[in-house]
Amino acid sequence: MTAVGTVRRRLFGIPSAKAVFSRPGFAPEAWERFAPVACSLMEGYHAALEDPRLSVLAARLEAVEDPLKGFAFEGAGMGLAALDAVTPWRRRLDAFVAGPGAPHIYPVYVGVGLAYARLGRTPESQLARLDPLLGWVTADGYGFHQAFFKRRRHVEQHAVPTRLTAYGRRFFDQGVGRALWFSSGAMVDRVARLIAGFPSDRHADLWSGVGLASAYGGGADEAALRSVLTHAAAYRPQLARGAATAAWGRLKAGNQAAHTDLGCEVFCGRSGSDAAAVVEQAAHDLPVISVEPAYEIWRRRTEDRLMA
Repeated sequence: MTAVGTVRRRLFGIPSAKAVFSRPGFAPEAWERFAPVACSLMEGYHAALEDPRLSVLAARLEAVEDPLKGFAFEGAGMGLAALDAVTPWRRRLDAFVAGPGAPHIYPVYVGVGLAYARLGRTPESQLARLDPLLGWVTADGYGFHQAFFKRRRHVEQHAVPTRLTAYGRRFFDQGVGRALWFSSGAMVDRVARLIAGFPSDRHADLWSGVGLASAYGGGADEAALRSVLTHAAAYRPQLARGAATAAWGRLKAGNQAAHTDLGCEVFCGRSGSDAAAVVEQAAHDLPVISVEPAYEIWRRRTEDRLMA
């Protein structure tokens, strides 16, 4: 670690992943089931702070075992976005996304959204410098952060973020749904009870986050995933899209996982590779100019094809 990296780690580092999971409202099972996920994300975040040079950072991230590698890249995205905020002329994130982070762009952008939340920036104000299609994913990371670290306001009081557009709030809610899955330790009844407390017009996006988190991060066996499907039967298209998106992201990065295949089999009725292919095909020929965001067209196409 360089001397500058030591200072950055001391200023911006997070002392303990376990302490985060010990916050009020978190289920005891959360740390038991997701400690490797949290530690991998933390490893990526601190790696970026300690030495953001691409060759050094990429080597550290690639050393993480495959099922957890995406979380390490997510942490790196968070760290690089934080560094760019301090020294905006460096644009480390751009170089990372164009280089070693390219196959992992989805989790990297989730991490960028985490950084925006910590920095007090709104994701939509930064869209112009991000990938025109996937930039919206930062609002998911933003929502995850708020539900994870400001739980009372955003989970118990169901606060609506006023600094996001109506469309941005949909991604925010997807991030909240992911946070509910991890903070509840994949305890399905608990997740369902929390979602039921939100206004009904937010349920579809919350459940899409559960589908994404449960397929990408695991934590549940087949019986538990089928229980998710029972609780959220009306939102199966969103669950399926979430799981398929997880499979698509893992396929692009080459870090497939058995629990992602299981999520796709339960929610999509097909293998992870087949579900990922649906997501990829749905992205073909998206309009360059449209009143409706291209990402929304992609999401709706994916749901329609998964349910066909």
